[in-house]
Amino acid sequence: MPRSSRMNLWPHCFPCFDDGDRSGNRFSTVCNFPDDLLPSLGATAHQPPKLRKYLVSPYDPRYKVWETFLIILVVYSAWICPLEFAFLRYLPSAPFVVDDVVNGFFAVDIMLTFFVPFVDKKSYLLVNDPKKIAVRYLSSWFVFDVCSTVPFHSISLLFNEHGHDLGFKFLNVLRLWRLRRVSSMFARLEKDIRFNYAVIRCTKLISVTLFAIHCAGCINYLIADRYPDPRRTWIGAVMPNFREDGLWIRYVTAMYWSITTLTTTGYGDLHAENAREMLFGICYMLFNLWLTAYLIGNMTNLVVHSTSRTRDFRDVVQAASEFAARNQLPQQIEEQMLNHICLRYKTDGLKQQETLDVLPKAMRSSISHYLFFRVVQGAYLFKGVSSRFIQQLVTEMQAEYFAPKEDIILQNDSPSDLYLLVSGAVVYGRAAEGELLGEIGVLCNKPQSFTFRTTKLSQILRISRTKLLGIIQENREDGDIIRSNLQQVNV
Repeated sequence: MPRSSRMNLWPHCFPCFDDGDRSGNRFSTVCNFPDDLLPSLGATAHQPPKLRKYLVSPYDPRYKVWETFLIILVVYSAWICPLEFAFLRYLPSAPFVVDDVVNGFFAVDIMLTFFVPFVDKKSYLLVNDPKKIAVRYLSSWFVFDVCSTVPFHSISLLFNEHGHDLGFKFLNVLRLWRLRRVSSMFARLEKDIRFNYAVIRCTKLISVTLFAIHCAGCINYLIADRYPDPRRTWIGAVMPNFREDGLWIRYVTAMYWSITTLTTTGYGDLHAENAREMLFGICYMLFNLWLTAYLIGNMTNLVVHSTSRTRDFRDVVQAASEFAARNQLPQQIEEQMLNHICLRYKTDGLKQQETLDVLPKAMRSSISHYLFFRVVQGAYLFKGVSSRFIQQLVTEMQAEYFAPKEDIILQNDSPSDLYLLVSGAVVYGRAAEGELLGEIGVLCNKPQSFTFRTTKLSQILRISRTKLLGIIQENREDGDIIRSNLQQVNV
């Protein structure tokens, strides 16, 4: 009769990597190497390249702080730029003083970029040649960065006393080019293991939606504000003297229209009154079709990813129940099948074995030594053997979970594996925690004289007979000690 299937799982795989930080931040020392900088193949040593004088490393913590500060300024620019463009017809000076200060910070960043090395996309090496840095920047984002930093409002005052010329306002909108920094930030955060991917993704989707609502509301108000007859506008029809109302009232009304249009609610209280507004409404609704599809697609992907395991689990349980009923299996065997499937669902979600499989052998050996060395050393069969033998043994062992009432070894079976009970309980062939199962059958090549069955959730270490005998063959002195221990217990 075939041995019951098992899950190769390791509990608590990471505590050995958590000694450096007990503050609760498990990832504070993880992934502290540069995101893109990798050593070339065949390199005998990997040392960070020496930067030339006056250059700033893109991985310098101070430069990271500077980038974060600029992101905050970008968020401010993304909000204030459409607001100034639409609502502040006769531009007051106060907001633009702040704008000039913000532009000054981005001007500093433009100059700083000429001194920041970059990672070449072909060689993946850090380029720190000032000439190459300058050529790359001048041929890529330099023109756009300069145009988004020029203080067009201050320039407009040279040509117009009030500085409300619409052409200069359009040029001022070029500041939205800075939003590419936010896009890059979200791309980095989605790959940062310190943050939850679903939370970052949802934050990005919400930010895109809010920005679209903000821009659409501002543009639609601008169309009404510039229309010759204010009463024949979407806002003038319900607020004839809307220009005399406060900025807050007008802004909230514009956001109300934008949200009701985006969600296709359409109460009918605010609607287009002229051809310009109808044309913009058509364009906005067509954009909303794309935005809605983008949002629904991303949210559906997140939901499906989080529920697919549960759906597959229920399908497997249903199939197992139908299989037992169709073949009239005993109730005991059906319970073992369902318990095994439930345990596999709970443990597969931990992805512990998958995590270990991607690690190098030396690292897996360190984890095995940390978790199981003392347990294996305490077994009677290995009393007195060398630490080297125990280390080889735990490296080859696999940790498994067995559900309650599941058979580990069957009577009259010829065991091909040696088992060590780490936690749990076993009946029939009784075994307590820290005891071995099937050692006589493995070492003496005899059929098992009784069945081992779990009574509760049990964690067991397993090593194949071939690997065990191979380790004993390599360590003959330890092998003699094992034979002596086996004879003393079974005399």
